[in-house]
Amino acid sequence: MVDEKEVILTRDGLLKLEEELEFLKTQKRREVADRIKQAIEFGDISENSEYEDAKNEQAFIEGRIISLEKMLRNVRVIDESECAAHDQVSLGSTVVIKDVEDSVEVQYTIVGSAEADPASSRISNESPVGMAVLGKSKGSIVEVAVPVGVLRYEIIDIR
Repeated sequence: MVDEKEVILTRDGLLKLEEELEFLKTQKRREVADRIKQAIEFGDISENSEYEDAKNEQAFIEGRIISLEKMLRNVRVIDESECAAHDQVSLGSTVVIKDVEDSVEVQYTIVGSAEADPASSRISNESPVGMAVLGKSKGSIVEVAVPVGVLRYEIIDIR
């Protein structure tokens, strides 16, 4: 068997995945099954777009269920004690960094890739910025390679 990648989550992230899995297995599966049954009642399924749409949604849901179950089998929950020390950036840390060139400050929470949501300032430990700041301390200057060159950030605060 191929080694499956460890999925790193916060307690909140684990809860959200478990809730999504439960919703898909109970409510969503039933809704799609009802849509398929209703579409079959319309008659000839070979030219029935409702049937085709419902079958496609069913395939998507089943794929997502398999994906979630696989992630939950390989989950490692970030222990609060791992990020209790605020002297170094670790998974679960919230870090404030400042662009050395233009002094713009941004705040990110470092999470596992399954929970990453850049729009909510939650970046993956596998992202370029996430990898650059992990293990570093307040006052450190980190360099992040991007297509246009190298960005330099100073770690202002770790929470």
